[in-house]
Amino acid sequence: MTERIVILGGGIFGPATGKSELLGVLLEDGRISAVAKDIVVDGAREIDAKGLIVAPGFVDLHTHLREPGLEYKEDIASGTRAAARGGFTTVCAMPNTEPAMDNASIVEHVRREADARAAVRVLPIGAVSKGRKGTDLAEMGDLAAAGCVAFSDDGAPVYDATLMRRALEYANGLGLAIIDHCEDPSLAHDAVMHEGWVSTRLGLRGAPSAAEGAAVARDIALAEATGAHVHIAHVSTRGAIEAIRAGKARGVRVTAEVTPHHLTLTDELVAFGAHGGWDLMYDTNAKVNPPLRSADDVEACVAGLADGTIDCIATDHAPHAVIEKLCEFDDAAFGISGLETAFGLCMRLVHEQKISLETLIERLTIGPVRALGLDRFAPGIGTLDVGAPADFVLLDPDAEWVVDAASFASKGKNTPIDGVALKGAVVATYVGGVRVDRAEVLVG
Repeated sequence: MTERIVILGGGIFGPATGKSELLGVLLEDGRISAVAKDIVVDGAREIDAKGLIVAPGFVDLHTHLREPGLEYKEDIASGTRAAARGGFTTVCAMPNTEPAMDNASIVEHVRREADARAAVRVLPIGAVSKGRKGTDLAEMGDLAAAGCVAFSDDGAPVYDATLMRRALEYANGLGLAIIDHCEDPSLAHDAVMHEGWVSTRLGLRGAPSAAEGAAVARDIALAEATGAHVHIAHVSTRGAIEAIRAGKARGVRVTAEVTPHHLTLTDELVAFGAHGGWDLMYDTNAKVNPPLRSADDVEACVAGLADGTIDCIATDHAPHAVIEKLCEFDDAAFGISGLETAFGLCMRLVHEQKISLETLIERLTIGPVRALGLDRFAPGIGTLDVGAPADFVLLDPDAEWVVDAASFASKGKNTPIDGVALKGAVVATYVGGVRVDRAEVLVG
């Protein structure tokens, strides 16, 4: 890109400094070249951001792009287009593909496809174990050399404690984190939702909060013993958050993420749906792992996000084909398609004055970058610093819109908030100074 672009009239928010000011931004050669008041550049194309917020592009640590092998659910092109619609300019691709991303050749394939077809930046995450089976470690050195930014068996926990310890030790030597899906399978065996009064009323098997809390406590203990970095994926319970808070206070290298749905929705959606009423819905679109929890857990997640115990927001975007949700609840796939609704859903917390807008943007931008040290792989992302990539979003915090799953860019239409009105919208998304959220823009 050689075009010179100047953004004028918007409230510029740089979470690295925590300041929001009316400034102009000059973009040249796909990077930010100046941020100052009263920028005037002859011959530059102007973007009028009056009444909007200009923020760094969002960064998602937890995206399921499903490619290779599961392209009927999602592929790199459709998933990154959904990311662009949601304001995300960088996504980390989880390795639960078929075959799993457990060797360098699969990672290289994903990177090639992303270079050719992705609308936004894609950073791969390698598997912890071969085939994600939890028995033998993957070739973690080869995965790191191929460009993986972390390791995870997400979709399944690293249940064997010895394997987890060895994984932490190897990852530490590579300067990378282990991301764990924290769940004790012996406690959550065959569960399909959160254990509580709703699961009892519906007659469904429930996963107790302790299943997550016990696994988090174990991982923190192993991180403390090895000096390694563990990142807790999609934390959802009060007990787990308290364990993370205590671990951080002791100096353990533990970070954590929370999803928009665990910040705003409860297990009651399974029974009654997003639109209320007393008819039992058994809404399979609200079936997710970890499950939607109680109101008390949601309150704890919000508090943990606000006080910094939870480092960032990640979508856990998990698209599925319609047939995988249009079935009995026990047989339905776990997951919510969340990239395109993330900002609007999280803005509920801002409008309800539970967190500030500045905190929300920080947790969507520089927060995830710092959590996994992603600036090592893509310097400047998550910021509007001079020299950083011209990855930014235009946001309207007061725009009202209605979720329409049928119009999602993602192949996954599985959201429990279809038809729900949200307040707060992504107006435009730019990567390297090129707008990428519109259908007519070519990817690659």
